[in-house]
Amino acid sequence: NFTPTIFYLSYLIKQNIMLRDKILIFFLFLGIASLATNNRPFWGQTGHRVVGEIAYNHLTKKAKRNIEKLLKGEGLATISTFADEIKSDNSFRKYSSWHYVNFKVGETYEISEKNPKGDLVQGIKICQQIILDPNANDEEKIFHLKLLVHLLGDLHQPLHTGRAEDRGGNTIKVKWFRGKTNLHSVWDTKMIESYNMTYTELSDNLDYFSKNQKEAIQKGTLIDWVNESRELAMKVYDSAKTDQNLSYRYMYDHFSTVKTQLKKGGLRLAKVLNELFG
Repeated sequence: NFTPTIFYLSYLIKQNIMLRDKILIFFLFLGIASLATNNRPFWGQTGHRVVGEIAYNHLTKKAKRNIEKLLKGEGLATISTFADEIKSDNSFRKYSSWHYVNFKVGETYEISEKNPKGDLVQGIKICQQIILDPNANDEEKIFHLKLLVHLLGDLHQPLHTGRAEDRGGNTIKVKWFRGKTNLHSVWDTKMIESYNMTYTELSDNLDYFSKNQKEAIQKGTLIDWVNESRELAMKVYDSAKTDQNLSYRYMYDHFSTVKTQLKKGGLRLAKVLNELFG
């Protein structure tokens, strides 16, 4: 909306500001507006909301009714970003390690050394326990349901099950269309950003499964899903080199994997929620 800009420029002219200064201020205003509209996180928002939306569409009637009652009508897509939103509050810092799980190359989660501060698997299990606890109040259940929805999404971004030494690809510097970033960010945000769809557009286009496809995706345990994501993470590590410029070809080769992981995350979240609330 350029109406405020026009009025502001008119005001500057009335104040007899030099033409050069007017032009500089005008372009500074446009630059700030551009940053405000384009500098957005995506798996943290769009990706998680896709997972939440797909899950909602595959809830049983009973589970959907019980979740809606608990959340007072708030949707899974809306609450899916809550666990990231509370990161800026130090009182929630103890949940930071729940967003990921790291273990050594060649290991599975079962035999790996566990993080004493908690990890993605431990966090999901705690959330499930509190939701099922008859002594937990609604406030506790709502809080842990919001975390659970987010954590099941994180589980399916493969670098959330990466290596500790590079912080899940965060220290592996690469370029995305010549802009500086890191490998984790490419998988967390950059590819979904470049695809340029809203979460509803993405979920609408991803949310089709045959009965056999749905059963195959939902098969297995939480640990099976973690180990599957870990195997994929190892392939992601091999997909790029430090300082490599990633662009159209990388998107062509790997965005189908991102879409598959979003679909799996949604269907598996639905399975977990149906077991808890159905």
